Amino acid sequence: MLKHLFNFIIFPGFLFTAVVGLAASWIDRKVTARVQWRVGPPWYQPLADLVKLSIKEITIPKNASKVVFLLAPLFGLSAVILAATFIWQANIQLGASGFTGDIVVILYLLTLPAIALILGSSASGNPLASLGVSREIKLMLAYELPFIICIIVPIIKSSGFLKMTDLIAFQAINGVFVSNISGILAILVAVFCMQAKLGLVPFDMAEAETEIMGGIYIEYSGILLAVLKLTKTIMMVALPVFLSSIFWGGFSVWKYVVLLVVMILMRNTNPRVRIDQALRFFWYRMTSLAIIAVLLATLGM
Repeated sequence: MLKHLFNFIIFPGFLFTAVVGLAASWIDRKVTARVQWRVGPPWYQPLADLVKLSIKEITIPKNASKVVFLLAPLFGLSAVILAATFIWQANIQLGASGFTGDIVVILYLLTLPAIALILGSSASGNPLASLGVSREIKLMLAYELPFIICIIVPIIKSSGFLKMTDLIAFQAINGVFVSNISGILAILVAVFCMQAKLGLVPFDMAEAETEIMGGIYIEYSGILLAVLKLTKTIMMVALPVFLSSIFWGGFSVWKYVVLLVVMILMRNTNPRVRIDQALRFFWYRMTSLAIIAVLLATLGM
C-alpha cells in the first residue's frame, strides 16, 4: 500500500511529473519569448505562478453549482496523475508495471481532464464560460475520434497487444512503429490531436483570451485555477511520453524533446483557428489519415 502511494504521489507520479512539466512549461515560454524577441521568464517562473495563484482568494460565482465547481479541477488533476503514473511505470519497469488493456484505461484517463473542465466551467453559470464550454465540447468530439483510430495502428502491428509494456518490448525486438508509413501517419495524427488536447494554439479557441476573456477558465481563481494550470502542465508530460511509448519504442529524453519542440513550433507559427475550421480539420483530414494508417497497418505496411 505504501509503495503504491509513493508511486502515485512522489515517483513516478505527481511530484516527479509536475517537476518535469514545470520545466517543459518554462522551455515553452522561454522559446516563445525568444521568437518574439523578448528575454522570457526565469527558470522558476512557472512554479512562482502556481504559488502566487495558490495564495490568492477563491471567488465562487453567486449562481454556481458550488460542489461541481469546486471538485471538478481536483477530479481532472487526479485523472491525469493516475494516467502519468501508469505511463511512467510502463517505461521504467517498476514492479507490476501494467495490466492487460492499460492503453484503454490511459486513453480514458487522458479524456477526463477535459470533461472535468467542461463540468466545472458549466457549473459557474457565466455566459462566456458557457461559450468556452461549447467550443471545448465540439473540439473534444472532433479530436477524440482520430486520436483513438490512430492508437489502433500499434495494436494491429503488434498483433493485438493492449498493454504498454508489451508494445514497448515488441518494438525493441521488431523495430519502432514510426519506421514505416502507417506508423508515421498515425503519430502525425496523434501529434495534432495532442495539441488540441492540451488546448494550445492553434486549438485554444475554448480559452481565447482576446475573444472571450479566458472562456472556459474565466470564473476560476486562486488555488482552483492553479490546479487547472498544473493539470495542463502534467498533460504536457503525460501525452508526449505516451505517444513516444506506443509509437516510438519507449520514453527517452531526446524523443520527448522532439515532441515538445514540435508543440512549441506549432504554437508559434500558427494563428488560432475557428471552431468550425478545427472540426473540419479533425473530422475530415485527420480522421481520413488515421483510417488510411489503419488500413496500411492491416496490410502490413
